[in-house]
Amino acid sequence: MEGVDRLFERMVNEHKDRVFATSLAMTGNRHDAEEVAQDTFFRAYRALGTYSPERIRDLKERAWLHRIAVNVVRNRVRGVKPSLVELNGSESDHSPGPEAQAMERMQLDELATRVAELPVRYREAVVLHHVRDLSYAEVAEALGQPVGTVKANVHRGLKLLRGDNDDRLDD
Repeated sequence: MEGVDRLFERMVNEHKDRVFATSLAMTGNRHDAEEVAQDTFFRAYRALGTYSPERIRDLKERAWLHRIAVNVVRNRVRGVKPSLVELNGSESDHSPGPEAQAMERMQLDELATRVAELPVRYREAVVLHHVRDLSYAEVAEALGQPVGTVKANVHRGLKLLRGDNDDRLDD
């Protein structure tokens, strides 16, 4: 069990920021994101205690933790749409004037709202691939879907974000 504890501590230190950021992007608020991140690591620790050494060795931690986080979010917010997704982690260092800052913030807020309004299957794929920078294979593993499905959902999600609202996308 001591080996699992060390592994888990390393996992938390390496992945806590990514898991929190993913949770924030998917839930839309910090409080829920903190709870999702905590629940994700709690579930990960519990699962690690039941895994064989071979399974632990072969574990793709980043995708595995994101998959747990996605499942926690799905369980918590079933049927509830988040009102806003925070996409910007920090302000720019270039110190634009107040008018430029206001315009930039307005554009980011609009984009965040549009991401939050995407159908769940598109939002999850877009956030994991473009916001969290996971590869298609990692997103597929995290969501438990074929890579082709993930690529299609990212493509369709981006199309919706661009305003190419095709009625066939919500089938």
